[in-house]
Amino acid sequence: MKALIYHGPGNKSWSEKDKPVVQQPTDAIVRIHKTTICGTDLHILKGDVATVTGGRTLGHEGVGIIEETGASVANFKTGDHVLISCITSCGKCAYCRKGMYSHCADGGWILGNTIDGTQAEYVRIPHADTSLYQIPAGADEEALVMLSDIFPTGFECGVLNGKVNPGDTVAIVGAGPIGLASLLTAQFYSPAKIILIDPDENRLDTAKKFGATHVINNSSGSVVDKINELTDGVGVDVAIEAVGIPETFGICQDIIAPGGRIANVGVHGKSAQLHLETLWSKNITITTRLVDTVTTPMLLKTVLSSKLQPAQLITHRFKLSEIMKAYDTFSKAAETKSLKVIMTNE
Repeated sequence: MKALIYHGPGNKSWSEKDKPVVQQPTDAIVRIHKTTICGTDLHILKGDVATVTGGRTLGHEGVGIIEETGASVANFKTGDHVLISCITSCGKCAYCRKGMYSHCADGGWILGNTIDGTQAEYVRIPHADTSLYQIPAGADEEALVMLSDIFPTGFECGVLNGKVNPGDTVAIVGAGPIGLASLLTAQFYSPAKIILIDPDENRLDTAKKFGATHVINNSSGSVVDKINELTDGVGVDVAIEAVGIPETFGICQDIIAPGGRIANVGVHGKSAQLHLETLWSKNITITTRLVDTVTTPMLLKTVLSSKLQPAQLITHRFKLSEIMKAYDTFSKAAETKSLKVIMTNE
């Protein structure tokens, strides 16, 4: 089969690789129908994720058809149409019993990280019974690819950790796919204001279409001054960091109101300063999280009922064999105006 293979920082190829086989009785082999590229994949290619080693097939999102199952798989069978979760969970360990699937003792975020991932013609899914979801007949595959990662991530790590409440003023720093997923799901809770902060005017325009009440271009002028204008000098109740660089985490600290919540979502490859000298007395809560995907079933229902429309984030479509071109497009978002790219295995 063909797969997108990581060869070290800045080096990848679309190459031949052995087709995966069942290794454990709980495994399933899935033929990929559609997959996508995540901002985390770009972090990997920069060398930000040390657990990813040369030779790894990247990718942790996708939908497909089960081709084979191990002897212990009870909930799925050959031919089932499935959504692949970015998080693998055994469902039995102490962390899984707490709902912290991201820290599963025999799973967590392993796809495209410590085992081969979904940017390939086939993928092996460990613990299939608790790491896959049935796709109902007639469902939009492209929309459901967005539920593998970005929507549970934006919702759980951003909106839920930020404890967005009705009437809140929410600032989302970063209007990429994760930030926009946070924007769409924050609206479940009727905040009074949702402010998107980003240097890309195209993404800010998209944010306004998706429900942002205000947008701020942080490439010019003081973000703090603009936030003060919008909040009568108080600051925001919730600041969601959706990029993963020191500067954006700094913005969150600068604009948070007393009693506010900073929810970090971004993948950080470098140290970021924590300004306790200014925050210590402000009753601030700072949260971090790797998505657990505990909300995937709920989000799946909202998509199937058309209450949430993730497919609106898709800007570009490619054949899976064109994945190198897709990476080039996705990595040059400001130039190509890309948000999410979909690759189809034809």
